[in-house]
Amino acid sequence: MQNARNLPGRGGAGPDQPVRVGLIGAGKFGTMFLAQARRIPGLHVLGVADLSIDRAREALARAEWPPSQFAATDFDNALKSGGTHLTDDAESLIGARGLDVLVEATGNPLAGIRYALNAIREGRHLVMVNVEADVLAGPALAQRAESAGIVYSLAYGDQPALICELVDWARTNGFGVVCAGKGTKHRPVYHTSTPDTVWDHYGIDAETAARGGMNPRMFNSFLDGTKSAIEMAAVSNATGLEPQPEGLNFPPCGIDRLPDVCRPRDEGGRLSHKGTVEVVSCVHPDGAAVEQHLRWGVYVTIEGSGDYIRRCFTEYGLPTDASGRYTAVYRPYHLVGMELATSVMRAGIHGEATGAPNAFVADVAATAKRDLAAGETLDGEGGYRVYGKLMPAASAVRDGILPVGLAHQIRLKRRIAAGRQIHRTDVELDEDSDILRLRKEMERTLSDAA
Repeated sequence: MQNARNLPGRGGAGPDQPVRVGLIGAGKFGTMFLAQARRIPGLHVLGVADLSIDRAREALARAEWPPSQFAATDFDNALKSGGTHLTDDAESLIGARGLDVLVEATGNPLAGIRYALNAIREGRHLVMVNVEADVLAGPALAQRAESAGIVYSLAYGDQPALICELVDWARTNGFGVVCAGKGTKHRPVYHTSTPDTVWDHYGIDAETAARGGMNPRMFNSFLDGTKSAIEMAAVSNATGLEPQPEGLNFPPCGIDRLPDVCRPRDEGGRLSHKGTVEVVSCVHPDGAAVEQHLRWGVYVTIEGSGDYIRRCFTEYGLPTDASGRYTAVYRPYHLVGMELATSVMRAGIHGEATGAPNAFVADVAATAKRDLAAGETLDGEGGYRVYGKLMPAASAVRDGILPVGLAHQIRLKRRIAAGRQIHRTDVELDEDSDILRLRKEMERTLSDAA
């Protein structure tokens, strides 16, 4: 697995010594993890923390847990009984006796970084579902975790870790990685989508979304392109694949055309260069469906280095471009939180990460969804005012771009035109913020190294 660390695992985990995990955030991802976690031998969910204990109970009920399984009165009782304790105090979960692995799944970048720093101080292996926090400061957090002798890992089942796995597979077998990425549903008009319009774009009604525990802001971040930018930044920082200067283009593309589309422009493709990331859309700009789309999947395009290898591509049925030089390997689906135990058990038993940032290669810029007035308060990912745009980290640092992860509850100093990237000088930042200091430290050390 890409970026596996030779760090000490627990060893000997089994029925008498399970891997004990704590979950912060009982949203959709966390619920999907919980639905499988109770069925896995050797895995004990010691506790679940959420701002609302009632929401945590509802998530466990939705995941078909019997109430007796999450009735532990405190963490010591959960440790002794093998049950699960629910709390609205995430810090108490991080400090709970016996905890091996912490899963951070809040989706809030600022909270996620604070919880991650505390988990590292407590010596807990950390699985970062919160890709927003990972992109804002993950390379710095991963360095701190490694220095502390613990694992910092991307979340298996989420697309970034699965993409990292494909990149690692390709490099291990000697293939040049041309492009790696995922599929999604994207049209240019989606960049201006808000939580009020998101379900119309998805073609579902608000009641169905609520019944499924679907958060409109979170799903809007997928639709408006922010989540794609964040996830591809995570992939870049974990693999070294460099973003294109313009970020993501979202070309419509089916699996049969990946080798044609995801190759360099000077050879007929859509990429600015080899060794990059791209997200392909399952719909055309007019909304027509793409045949054989990859909406739920991940892919890597690779290059055959000689005639014999290219002939083998054809002999074994791989789709190629007309030259036979480029082909693609893909996985059509991902199971999100239902696969997360792969990260938890690999960290807890083997001391390995399922992908982790090791460089600061990519960033995500806060970009105005509409004309914004001086004095307005930015509302962050998936909201009404900004979306995230992928860009090379060196350019973002040089130009003083505001990372989308910092675009939460801060006021604009001046008017910003629709479609324009927001700079740090455009907003009122708290210069004394510990997270801003960590971010600046990462920019100074890791961007220079890159």
